[in-house]
Amino acid sequence: MRLRALLDTDALGLRLLGGESELGRTVRGVMTTDLRDPSRYLSGGELVLTGLAWRRGAEDSEPFVRILTTAGVAALAAGEAELGAVPDDLVEACARHRLPLFSVNESVAFATITEHVVRQVSGERAGDLAAVVDRHRRLMTPGPGGGGPDAVLDLLRSDLDLRAWVLSPTGRAIAGSNNGGPAFAPDVRARLAAEHLAAVRTGRRGPYRVTLGTTTYSLFPVRSSGHRPTMAAGAAGSRDVRETVLSDWLLVVEADAGDWPDERLDLLHGVTQLIAVERDRRDAARTVRRRLAQEVLELVQAGAAPAEIAARLRVAAPVLLPGLGVAPHWQVVVAGVEWEGGDVEGGPVAQALLEEVLVDPLSAGPEPSDRIAVAHTGTEAIALVPLPSVATEHDGTESGLAAETLLEAVREPLSAGLGDDGRLTLGVSAAVHSAEGLRGALEEARHARRVAAARPGRVCAAGHQELASHVLLLPFVPDDVRRAFTARLLDPLRDYDRRHRAELIPTLEAFLDCDGSWTRCATRLHLHVNTLRYRIGRIEQLTGRDLSRLEDKLDFFLALRMS
Repeated sequence: MRLRALLDTDALGLRLLGGESELGRTVRGVMTTDLRDPSRYLSGGELVLTGLAWRRGAEDSEPFVRILTTAGVAALAAGEAELGAVPDDLVEACARHRLPLFSVNESVAFATITEHVVRQVSGERAGDLAAVVDRHRRLMTPGPGGGGPDAVLDLLRSDLDLRAWVLSPTGRAIAGSNNGGPAFAPDVRARLAAEHLAAVRTGRRGPYRVTLGTTTYSLFPVRSSGHRPTMAAGAAGSRDVRETVLSDWLLVVEADAGDWPDERLDLLHGVTQLIAVERDRRDAARTVRRRLAQEVLELVQAGAAPAEIAARLRVAAPVLLPGLGVAPHWQVVVAGVEWEGGDVEGGPVAQALLEEVLVDPLSAGPEPSDRIAVAHTGTEAIALVPLPSVATEHDGTESGLAAETLLEAVREPLSAGLGDDGRLTLGVSAAVHSAEGLRGALEEARHARRVAAARPGRVCAAGHQELASHVLLLPFVPDDVRRAFTARLLDPLRDYDRRHRAELIPTLEAFLDCDGSWTRCATRLHLHVNTLRYRIGRIEQLTGRDLSRLEDKLDFFLALRMS
């Protein structure tokens, strides 16, 4: 549709403030944002709707408009509800960049404009979708009266006989209905999310088709309004796919889209646009929690007085724990995403990912993430996690987030999204009871993340319990020293095992695990004690070490842990 057509519909409440000569531009989608830099969600051709919450002063208009122009948007529409009128500095900035500018009457909801544009863009070739959207204006209405993503998917089920779900990048169910079919199992969701992320990373064209057992699913990316999910993953301008691959939602349809006509594919594209509007709205709402987390983090890192930090926490608690009052306990989680080459900043990626990982994978809907406050420093993301209560377990440890289980359910999809060039490391602190303990908890979580980074694998986590042992020292040993140390002790044994299949390395590991007990080790390996003595003697001969000495046992133990 053309921009000019928007002015012909009085119900949209649009008034042209500038750019009359550009009204012939084509609108290919719509996006609602109050982010200061929404470029990651733009692919070109959008009508951008904004409530101007990003504008704190006149100097903010020029960079905002420059970002939109660089992204190739069709026009900007600014609401009058926030400031009463569109400010002159925004009008002037749009004129300088030849960006058409509309004002939106405060009596008109952005959802009305969004619905109209989506209907006009996709409805001409997909009449069934147009009819669905036209009959259900409530879908994009926030609050109790709006149906959100679940209502969209219910319509696909009732009107088009398509079962569909919206999943997070880790496979958590955001929306979807199981009426009329079997439950959507967590392992199936995780597998589909992994297949989707792997396809995106390799640049395959969507929709992606996956067959599990006898069921075929078609996967459609839910990125941002106006972004066609049938494009190659890396085709959206100059953005690097790694910036968003671990945060985008996906639409799963229980059907094989391989033989669908263009009209049906366009229909699903329109559905992803409707869902993307809800996603963008929730991302914008998350800004407040991120800002609170950033403020607390800055106070903690600056060594502010505990009383000052406690005062900030009292302000933040109603937002972070709605309805539960001030949280008596807190945990800190630090995560980092590193890409080979270092050309993609890991902090923002880890921030979006941590907001998802910290949600119970069995929970449904987007709301559970509303209690996760995550800030980032550019290279790492830091989550301040409030705990309404902390119980003491039978072994004397306190309950709360556990590093060993935090990534268990999401390891498969995250590994697929990280591919061959990405790595996620995560550290978890113990629970602290007051603001005085937050600085120590932050350092504890960072140390735990270093321990995780010393381990092999694409997705690694470590908790505060591990910081009481020798493994705390291992991440601080330089790589060249680690390699030289392990090679000197273990390479002779590896070479011997390759030539003779003697299994000296497994024997050494079992011997140390059994605390040097000949009987227990022989039983574990199903060997005669004399055979075990022969192997240990060969290990000592090849390395010049004595396994009856504590120092040599410790050296072998550390070498095995670092290898």
